Amino acid sequence: MEAVVINYWAVFLAAIAYMAVGMLWYGPVFGKQWQAFVGLTPESMKSMPLAPWQAMLGGFVTALVMAYVLAHVIKMSVATFGDLGLMTGLMTGFWSWLGFVLTTQAGSFLWEGKKFGLLVLNGAASLVSLLIMGALLALWV
Repeated sequence: MEAVVINYWAVFLAAIAYMAVGMLWYGPVFGKQWQAFVGLTPESMKSMPLAPWQAMLGGFVTALVMAYVLAHVIKMSVATFGDLGLMTGLMTGFWSWLGFVLTTQAGSFLWEGKKFGLLVLNGAASLVSLLIMGALLALWV
């Protein structure tokens, strides 16, 4: 069995793309809706347990892990089904989102009493992020 070779620059770029989507999604695009769903105000956000740079660093580390694992899944898909290019990345991103991310996020609605709109907002952000990550990784890994 051959060792899986991962392009770490592609993983890094995919993590950057994930962070960029999040910054836009939860900032200028849907930031006010997100704050309303989670009950935060600009003032209350200043008393969060982590400084913004700490949260961003933690988010980037999790994005790197996600991109790295997604790269492995894409590589295994290519080894099994052949190189489908962009479609491999999009399909892998979609099925990863549907099977693992959305189902995990649904727990916040089902068990924690979070608003359904928050599930939709977070779920859509995750879908867009995973599609972009999958596309970048499939084309560059």
